[in-house]
Amino acid sequence: MRRSSLRGYLAILSAGAADDVVVLPAFGVTIRDFEALRELGCVMVDTTCGSVLNVWKNVKRYVQDGFTSIIHGKVWHEETQATASQALAHGNGQFLVVLNTEETTDVCAYIRRGGDRARFLARFRDAVSAGFDPDRDLQHIGLANQTTMLMSESLQVQELFRRAMLDRYGAEALPSRFRAFDTICSATQDRQDAVVALLRDQPIDLMVVIGGYNSSNTCNLARICAESTPTFHIADPECLESDAAIRHRPAGGKGEVRTGGWLPTAGNVTIGLTSGASTP
Repeated sequence: MRRSSLRGYLAILSAGAADDVVVLPAFGVTIRDFEALRELGCVMVDTTCGSVLNVWKNVKRYVQDGFTSIIHGKVWHEETQATASQALAHGNGQFLVVLNTEETTDVCAYIRRGGDRARFLARFRDAVSAGFDPDRDLQHIGLANQTTMLMSESLQVQELFRRAMLDRYGAEALPSRFRAFDTICSATQDRQDAVVALLRDQPIDLMVVIGGYNSSNTCNLARICAESTPTFHIADPECLESDAAIRHRPAGGKGEVRTGGWLPTAGNVTIGLTSGASTP
């Protein structure tokens, strides 16, 4: 369930239904929510993905070694919130979430030259841990990412940070100040690789991407496809209204739209089909 619905469910449980069985989702829950469910006496079935657990393990190591966790992800996404909570569970851990290369470039500029501390904290006010100090907490950083992000972008983010730390502290000090590891989910990466190969090797007239509009890995598949061919991200079969109309979410868009004339009516048409790793 989404975080907002989990909060409501916790309220219901606290009213007396404490023997409920709760299935924890693949992207995990925050430590705060986990403890709240445990205190209520819930029977918990933990289905947290192994890839997510691997991220948490490395984030904990960052904290233990005095590194700030830099998380490439969506700050509003439940998985990123759960990962960020791991950075606060041990010692004096700190975290910063960056969404894309644009935000990363801003942080890297601060690493290299410093800057306006108040402006930095205002820019990232919803994406940093309490008490975060860029002058102190960007001296030792460890990279992680939401496991459903676009792999190519995560690698760009990693390289931008590596270069910034190299410029600031030099090659000799880099190993003691910068860490990174691959945390993209294998199922997510398999689909991204397959789509790239399909578009490279086959003559595709249009792509249909199936999956929830709130699914990070599905949205990233749509982004990849839209770079080279007309792409329609649909949530379910009902979105395919007819050969004349389709309901879909444009890549990078915020909501569903209805498009007419989406399917060419003349000649042969080759349609590419893919779906998110979380699509039933």
